[in-house]
Amino acid sequence: MAYWLMKSEPDCYSIDDLIAAGGPAMWEGCRNYTVRNFFRDTMKPGDKAFFYHSSVVPAGIVGTMEIVSEAYPDPTQFDPSSDYYDEKSPRENPRWVLRDVEFREKFARMVTLDELRKTPGLEGMAVLQRGQRLSVMPVSEAEWEIINGFDGI
Repeated sequence: MAYWLMKSEPDCYSIDDLIAAGGPAMWEGCRNYTVRNFFRDTMKPGDKAFFYHSSVVPAGIVGTMEIVSEAYPDPTQFDPSSDYYDEKSPRENPRWVLRDVEFREKFARMVTLDELRKTPGLEGMAVLQRGQRLSVMPVSEAEWEIINGFDGI
């Protein structure tokens, strides 16, 4: 099993939206080749992920979810009305893939980015690295355990 941190802007898709889905939901719209490669080549059903609210103050981890599908073509790349439409992505060999995720836990409080920065053992965490802009990134098992051990979550 692997661990991940997956970012979403809460005004676009929040953990409450994932809860409201009531089951598996598509993690769609990723248009970065590194993230695409994580989805396609590295993630597996059963992997766990932190749900991270980004582009808000404060930003941080608000809960957990599980990867519940194999990678498959992101349908938004073929929809001209979608913000994620990619006219150059061929249907016979789609450029973009996604994974389905399912809600597991909403934390009682957000674990803020500032808290993560101040926590011993998380210094190497990808989300804390300068210039790190990926919306999906790996998390080590040790980092997963440290964060899940925070008080009040």
